Amino acid sequence: MSIVVGYLATPEGRAALDAAVGEARRRSTNVVVVVSARPDEPTDQRAVVESALSQVDADLSGAGISHEVRLLDGGDVADDLIATAEEVDAQLVVIGLRRRSPVGKLILGANAQRVLFDAPCPVLTVKPTSA
Repeated sequence: MSIVVGYLATPEGRAALDAAVGEARRRSTNVVVVVSARPDEPTDQRAVVESALSQVDADLSGAGISHEVRLLDGGDVADDLIATAEEVDAQLVVIGLRRRSPVGKLILGANAQRVLFDAPCPVLTVKPTSA
């Protein structure tokens, strides 16, 4: 069993990764980092993503966290997270949420909503800390 985390090189993605690492330590399990790339993503953008994932891999290795990094080409974040959670029999899925205005809080992002409704395990949502 694993902790699956949706990652982007954003403050929300970093908050999700940090929360996933904390949960993995508490539960004595590993982390599966999932990044969804668009199939039509430009080569230079793909290189930026791969570089960020190399840093994530190095950071987790340096912290002694058992982990796997998956760069998936499905292009659908929710589908990729749900499928990975099912495949690894995840204990938890962790996703980062953007801060929203009071009106925006009435509407949850479509990907986050799909993960919350369709994940085969509990979902932890986190927001980055205020600067």
